Amino acid sequence: MEIMPPVAKKVPVSLQKHGDIRVDDYYWMNDRTDQEVLDYLNAENEYYQKMTSHTKAFQETLFQEMKSRIKEDDSSVPYKLNGYWYKTSYEKGKEYPIYSRSVDSLENTNEVMFDCNVLAEGHDFFNLRGISISPDNELAAFAVDTVSRRQYTIQIKNLQTGEVFPDKIENTTGSSAWADDNKTLFYTKKDPVTLRSDKIYKHVLGTPSEKDELVFHEKDDTYSTFVYKSKSREYIIIGSVSTLTTEYQILKASDPNGEFKVFSPRERGLEYSISHYQDNFYVLTNKDGATNFKLMQTTSGKTESSNWKEFIPHREDVLLEDVDIFKEYYVLSERKNGLNELKITRWDNSNSYYLPFDSETYVAGTSVNLDFDTQVLRYFYNEMGAPYAIIDFHMATKDKNILKELEVLGGKFDKNNYKTKRVWATARDGVQVPISMVYHKNTPMDGTSPLLQYAYGSYGNTIDPYFSSIRLSLLDRGFVYAIAHVRGGEYLGRPWYEDGKLLRKKNTFTDFIDCSKFLIAKNYTSAEHLYASGGSAGGLLMGAIVNMAPELYNGVIASVPFVDVVTTMLDDTIPLTTGEYDEWGNPNEKEYYDYMKSYSPYDNVEAKAYPNLYVSTGLHDSQVQYWEPAKWVAKLRELKTDDNVLFLDTNMEAGHGGASGRFESLKETAKDYSFILDLEGKAL
Repeated sequence: MEIMPPVAKKVPVSLQKHGDIRVDDYYWMNDRTDQEVLDYLNAENEYYQKMTSHTKAFQETLFQEMKSRIKEDDSSVPYKLNGYWYKTSYEKGKEYPIYSRSVDSLENTNEVMFDCNVLAEGHDFFNLRGISISPDNELAAFAVDTVSRRQYTIQIKNLQTGEVFPDKIENTTGSSAWADDNKTLFYTKKDPVTLRSDKIYKHVLGTPSEKDELVFHEKDDTYSTFVYKSKSREYIIIGSVSTLTTEYQILKASDPNGEFKVFSPRERGLEYSISHYQDNFYVLTNKDGATNFKLMQTTSGKTESSNWKEFIPHREDVLLEDVDIFKEYYVLSERKNGLNELKITRWDNSNSYYLPFDSETYVAGTSVNLDFDTQVLRYFYNEMGAPYAIIDFHMATKDKNILKELEVLGGKFDKNNYKTKRVWATARDGVQVPISMVYHKNTPMDGTSPLLQYAYGSYGNTIDPYFSSIRLSLLDRGFVYAIAHVRGGEYLGRPWYEDGKLLRKKNTFTDFIDCSKFLIAKNYTSAEHLYASGGSAGGLLMGAIVNMAPELYNGVIASVPFVDVVTTMLDDTIPLTTGEYDEWGNPNEKEYYDYMKSYSPYDNVEAKAYPNLYVSTGLHDSQVQYWEPAKWVAKLRELKTDDNVLFLDTNMEAGHGGASGRFESLKETAKDYSFILDLEGKAL
């Protein structure tokens, strides 16, 4: 008996802007409290379950396989802060982390601060974040989300007695910063409708949170705000950030009742971040056209940009990503030709050198370095075909101590069985686009092998060629895995990002398509065996490529996809919208409206053949609302002319990040993998 997909009702709604009319037949879906909407989502879930029932056992096999490679009773490398060593650990058979610490020495008694396995009991979703320890080490502020809307409730625990104080602060980002008096806590609240982080409050221990003092209100709805403590522990810092502009305010942590002072007033297009060291601040900035950023220096008393002096100049071929400051050294995180570099320099300039890395498919970066007075730099390193390592490096002696290497359990993994390479595809405008690849050494390169091509390509977020033990379930079944470093990320520097946003956003999509054509032309795969995957803004990328070049792909995985671009960007009540104008453009301006409409996946669905599609979303998603993929799938069902499968899978309990448990999320990956492995006839 043939299983028929749900058919969504059509209720035409005319959406008018700039004299243009768009008719949206599925606009009615944007109400998560409407029973008819929930019934439709459940019907789609039931259809997906029935259509994939033959892969259920295989999904469980994949899940157990991926889980078996992960060390269940694992723990992080401890880091030192203010006399205590902190670590995160997992116990066998449990889903959630345990946060603990020991004083002075790792050999001392381990003090459990939070056992999330206990705290998560009775909740379908649970996430604890933002642990902030008071300067006297006695109190811990922490935050919990049990809905997956990223609206956290902050509470305070006495680590000496175990008592959790009655103070409850609702609807926050979860992060907070203690003043030096051990009783004043600064935190960030969200707008309850848009979820924009817009207000900084001050809470005094033991007082009702309703009486907390509003310290700062970010009234410009294109900005969000946050608060933190400097690594030097001397300042409380408030940041305001939009896509193109930043501004900071500073206050001595010893003076919680004082007035915050603007570090340097916001100037549109001026981005900067600040680090404090002795009597100076070091400013990472794009000031005066420093597209790839430079480092400047200024004194604590003269922080406005007119007083900044150049410390590390701008370089056309090097993106300066970050600076880590220590008492005797500073460490620059740089990116050259797409590759991470770490440069170590003594403040007196008596010694300066780069850490040596020799692969083209590696990721390296500074790790947790909260201790200011140390000569040891902690960094991480991995190659696409080999697990990561956490390394302590003595900056004076250059001695290296590998503290931890990721264990891939099961006894089958041998890094020598995998090959990695970086290749360059020529885009249609002549630009060279890098692709990082990994595959099993026995996988043939004759066009017959399946290949999963992944990309993100927005917000300047770079997807580095990282190792994944989970991915081995594809590689060991003959898949090639490729990351396309398309424009819109910062893999090749800041200009790489600028060339893939606003009115050049389509470069992201055409880069991905041109990478696909290159991979086919070079016999890494063929259109019959090529698959694509992306999530969130990467899901927008998936929606665009299936409209623009559906013939290139056998299957596409679109996770929490941002596909209804025009309607979402015109609705400033939706979380994140106003802060996104500098990324996508403001469609209230006709030029941006027309450009967005020309690529918005939902607006460009046509009566034609589409690849096999697996679309996933979360009912409580605060980043990309569930109705975007739901409407998109409904419209595709109505118009597509092929017999390929189309699935909508909605997690009715989770949000943008999916399931909250450590291993529960693997079940979602098993669904992704089983979808493409089934299409390849490998779901056995």
